[in-house]
Formats: sequence, C-alpha cells, structure tokens
Amino acid sequence: PPTMMGGWACFVGALAMIGLVTSIVGGLATLVGCCLGIPDDITAITLVALGTSLPDTFASKLAAQQDETADNSIGNVTGSNSVNVFLGLGLPWTIAAFYWSETGPNQLWMDRTFGSERYEDLYLAKYPGGGFMVPAGSLAISVAVFTMCAISCLTLLGIRRCTYGGELGGPKWAQHRDSVILVGLWFVYVATSIVVSMSQ
Repeated sequence: PPTMMGGWACFVGALAMIGLVTSIVGGLATLVGCCLGIPDDITAITLVALGTSLPDTFASKLAAQQDETADNSIGNVTGSNSVNVFLGLGLPWTIAAFYWSETGPNQLWMDRTFGSERYEDLYLAKYPGGGFMVPAGSLAISVAVFTMCAISCLTLLGIRRCTYGGELGGPKWAQHRDSVILVGLWFVYVATSIVVSMSQ
C-alpha cells in the first residue's frame, strides 16, 4: 500500500517490478529476434525499445490526462531517456571499466571479436593494459538521426505552444495531425537505422 513507510515501500516495490518486467521483455525480445533472424541492433531499437518503453507511454498518457500542465507527461519522457542514457549506460560501463582494469587483457578479452578481427589485433597494441571496449558500429548514424528526430519533435512542441497555447491539446484535427507526425518520426528513425544496419 502507498501509505506504508511514507510511500517508500510502494516506490521500491514498483521499481523492482519494473526492473523485473523490463528484464523479461528484453530477454523475450532477444529470443524473438534470434528466432526471426533479426540482427541484435535492430532487435534493440524495435522490439526491446517498444517493450521497455510502453510503460512510459502509458505513464505519460495518465499524466497528460490528470495534470493541469504538460510538464509531467513530457518530463516523464525526458527523465526516462536521461536514466536510460546516463544510468543505464554509465553504470554498467563504469563497472566494466573497473573490472577490466583489474583483470587486464586475459585470453577471453583477446579472443573477443569485432567484425572479423580479434580484440588482440585491434586494440592490444594501443591498450596494452586491456580495457572495456565497445566498438560503435552504426551508432553514429543512429544518434544523428535520433537527434534530428528529437529536434523536429521539440520544434513541433514549440509551434504547438505558440499556436494553441500549450504543448498538448488544441483542435482535434491538430491533435491527430501531430500524433501522425510524432509516430512518423519514430518510423523514420527505425527505418533509417535498419537500412544503415543492413548495409554494413
């Protein structure tokens, strides 16, 4: 119950359940991608991203319906993305960096491959002490496309604020038009990332 321990028990329990469900969804999406022969990077930006982001979508919808302003619904999206990027990437990378700095370039590290080349051939001369290596692949193009889509989204929200007095709401036709634009931006990002991934 939310009244127990000042709400902290409910908060921690909800975080634990979200983590569990996210782990299950991520694992199932990876299995589906494997069964269908979909590359890992495409699975990550489609199936895994959809499965783990749907709770955020519903939370933003509830916030938009129940709050007086659009701050919480939009803040939920930006807050979720910042946690994904800064904590979701930063924490594992930090742990891995400490691990590999202690372990050094063991046989497991040297036998790892990127493309058709072993880490020993790619990195050992430059990093004789080993380290945590995550080659980018098609990341630069995906991030560039994502950034352009995000700027387009922010521009649309700015136009809505000037035209209708707020980021959410307005005439029904404008709501439908802007929904199609935002969903279209997602399709542009996914399609571009798939094309880039398949071309490499």
